[in-house]
Amino acid sequence: MSKTEDFLTKEEEQEIVQAIVTAEKNTSGEIRVHIEETSEKPPIERAKEVFSSLEMHKTEARNGVLFYIGVANKSFAILGDEGINNVVEADFWDCTKDIVLEHFKNKEFKKGLVEGILRAGEKLKHYFPYQSDDTNELSNEISKG
Repeated sequence: MSKTEDFLTKEEEQEIVQAIVTAEKNTSGEIRVHIEETSEKPPIERAKEVFSSLEMHKTEARNGVLFYIGVANKSFAILGDEGINNVVEADFWDCTKDIVLEHFKNKEFKKGLVEGILRAGEKLKHYFPYQSDDTNELSNEISKG
C-alpha cells in the first residue's frame, strides 16, 4: 500500500467526512480534503493546482476551502478561494493551521484534520453563514492523488 492509503483508516476518513458535514451546517462555505503521496512543489502552490483540478472555484460565493496534505514529504496547506480571501483578515487561516499542525506533530492526523475542519466552519460562519436554501456544491469525500 502507498503512504497515501496508509495515512488514514477508512473509519478515520469517515470521521473527517462527518466533520466536513458538521462544519458545513454552520456555513455556506465548502470544505474539501485532498491527500496525496508527495509533490515537488511548495505545498501552497500544489494546493492551488489541486484546488483548480477539483474545480473548487466554481462555488457560487467563491467560498471553497482546501485542506491539502502531502504525506511523504509531510507538507500541509489550507487554501481559501477568492470570495473568502477578499473579506477576511490576512492571518485568517493561521490559528486553524496551527491547530492542525500541532496534532500532526504528534501523529494525530485524523484529530488534527477534524479539529481544523470544525474550526474552519466556525470561523467561516461569520462571513458566510449557512442559508436555508444552501446546497452542497462540492463533494465532502476526501480526494486522493
